[in-house]
Amino acid sequence: MDQEDRPVLVTGATGSTGRAVLEALAGRGKPVRAMVRREADRERLPVGVQAVVADFDDAVSVAAALRGAGRAYLVTPSAERAEAQQRRFADLAAEAGVEHVVVLSQLAADKDSPVRFLRYHAMVEEHVRSLGIGYTFLRPNLFFQGLLAFAGLVSAQGRFYAPIGDAKVSAIDVRDIGAVAAAALTEAGHEGATYTLTGPAAITHHDIAAALASALGRDVTFAEVPPDVFADSLSGMMPPWQIDGLLEDYAHYGRGEAAEVTATVADITGKPSRSIGQFARDYAAAFSS
Repeated sequence: MDQEDRPVLVTGATGSTGRAVLEALAGRGKPVRAMVRREADRERLPVGVQAVVADFDDAVSVAAALRGAGRAYLVTPSAERAEAQQRRFADLAAEAGVEHVVVLSQLAADKDSPVRFLRYHAMVEEHVRSLGIGYTFLRPNLFFQGLLAFAGLVSAQGRFYAPIGDAKVSAIDVRDIGAVAAAALTEAGHEGATYTLTGPAAITHHDIAAALASALGRDVTFAEVPPDVFADSLSGMMPPWQIDGLLEDYAHYGRGEAAEVTATVADITGKPSRSIGQFARDYAAAFSS
């Protein structure tokens, strides 16, 4: 099979960035294969996308999903073993002859970071570099779509909260991540690149509340809460390790370490990254139901 005919494998195909990558790949003339965890997930994929069922903890199924693929987009569900899962996937991709892996990392990934998620992303990047295959690392900031976790609270009470105060974060829309990933998966010139992906501005959570209020036509407020109160509100919804990691993320934001703004999305896609206002208008219904 010619390289041009080999499919692009997209992992996390029903997740926020994976779905955005699938949608951005549409119309690019490349065969696309989506890796999903359950047979029922096939119905959630865009028309025309081939599905393959595999589990990151099952190397045999992952190897089968990779067989014949030319390029791959790598993202795993949030899990304590995510680093090991991603390293194994990269190993299997190299063994399968995949020529290029686009890896979802995170802004400020660093092996010495106090933030566990930033440490693991840096370790994955280091491992992929050692394999001798093509790679592109995408380092986005906080996702706008992550705000959907507050949708019920905003709808019912017109407010949301987090331990971040007035710190600014250059949050980004996952649709822009998908567009950059699709470019890296289908175009030349992205090999060996590490892209820091951000929205068009560093914004506070008060700015987010104002954007939601404008889109919804009613008051929406943001309230600062102490980390322990935030953790208590998540108890039972997330495992303790994930809550601890999320608190580390918010401390990272609070220190002003996530306010960098880049023009990378526009440079690669030819379109500016979406603003918080655009996100709020596009997702207004989710915050109103």
